[in-house]
Amino acid sequence: MVRINTKKYNIAVVGASGLVGRELVFLLEKRKFPVGKISFFNSGKKNTAINFRNNKYICKAPSLKELKKSDMVFFVSAERVSARFAKKLADAGICCIDETSQFRLDRNIPLVIPEINASDITVSKKLISGPNCTLMGAAVALYEIHKKLKIKELRISTYQAVSGAGKAAIDQFNKELRYYVKTGKAPNIKSKVFPRAIALNLFPQVGSFDENGHSSEENKIKLELKKIWKAPSLKISSTTVRAPVLRGHSLSVWVKTDKKWTIKKIENLLLKTKGLKFFKNPYDYPTPLNAAKTFKVMASRLRKSRTSSKEFQLWIVSDNLYKGAALNSVQIAEYIAVNNLI
Repeated sequence: MVRINTKKYNIAVVGASGLVGRELVFLLEKRKFPVGKISFFNSGKKNTAINFRNNKYICKAPSLKELKKSDMVFFVSAERVSARFAKKLADAGICCIDETSQFRLDRNIPLVIPEINASDITVSKKLISGPNCTLMGAAVALYEIHKKLKIKELRISTYQAVSGAGKAAIDQFNKELRYYVKTGKAPNIKSKVFPRAIALNLFPQVGSFDENGHSSEENKIKLELKKIWKAPSLKISSTTVRAPVLRGHSLSVWVKTDKKWTIKKIENLLLKTKGLKFFKNPYDYPTPLNAAKTFKVMASRLRKSRTSSKEFQLWIVSDNLYKGAALNSVQIAEYIAVNNLI
């Protein structure tokens, strides 16, 4: 929790009734962000209620006129909604924090993880983008190592939670589980959410494939991490996998550095890395259940690779709805408030 100044901000949350939106609203209250007036928006098709500080609010459909009444707008909706409003609001001097992928690779818009590059946020930058939830764990856990030893190659296998695909994905997962409990058979239920059954299963596809066979999620990891770390020459290869887990993304990483190291040195760097909880005991490894609703990225199972003297391996877990999305957005807002950037 961050101690911030006494100024209060009028806040709008676009996408407030979604999975990430509800978590963001909860964290604004839990972390005592200095909210003045607050407004909640979604598609407006249903009278969805949001509770905040013992008051009930009904979500409305967003409009430029209504959003301009705010000092700060969080976008946790669809890319098309951010594209429609965010730049116009930023041009009008309103601070926008966008959790979608709409502006992440725009060279004029900061892509921010506060533990790493909060200094990219300035008073003139009114539109701030948050990164893909999958890369968050690697970006935070390995940043101190990258600063000191220069990571030159990074290989990642991901095990991504169902909730990363939204509420419809969770509903599909639960439907498939009920089918198995009822019939005793693995489900084969057709779904528009996933390309394969997810209950009792996993599959190596998150997003669509490009002409080279890389998924859109794998491309996001590569391009966004290079931008956040300001490391254009970094080589990144990944396989993204959807796993039958409700909440919490896990990563198995192979890291090759330019400079020499010892395991003890890597341990010391991990122990002082901002936003990371490192478990030195290999038996004390985190899992998605441990990571649920926690604020820090977790890492364990540090060991030397058997294929290269300059490569080590690490297991990383983080909450995709908290640090991977809602919490990161709130931390960006806290940094803006602390430094009086609006």
